[in-house]
Amino acid sequence: MEERRKTKRTELLSKILIKRLGGDGPAEEVGIDITDLSKTGIGFTCDEPLLIGNVYETYLTIWTKEVLHAFLEIVRIEKRDNTFSYGAIFIGMPEMDASRIEVYQTVNDNV
Repeated sequence: MEERRKTKRTELLSKILIKRLGGDGPAEEVGIDITDLSKTGIGFTCDEPLLIGNVYETYLTIWTKEVLHAFLEIVRIEKRDNTFSYGAIFIGMPEMDASRIEVYQTVNDNV
């Protein structure tokens, strides 16, 4: 498979909560498992079906235990057994938060 991501990706053991924006009903929090992370996007698995093109609000707990508030747009969906694998891009992530991800990747590569 051809790599299309423009920045380096890193695996991160963490969970985030997602709230769908613009939905008709109340916000539903859904736990996900992160499979890879870059400063421009995220790959994750989730038992709940999410919709491609939708934007979700996230609270991402990173390795320093800090919580990054971000918005994701779902750009890829793949069903695997009873779970879904997603690819999403960050929408409007502050440069400071994107830099935290990049710094972790640099440090992690040199360990």
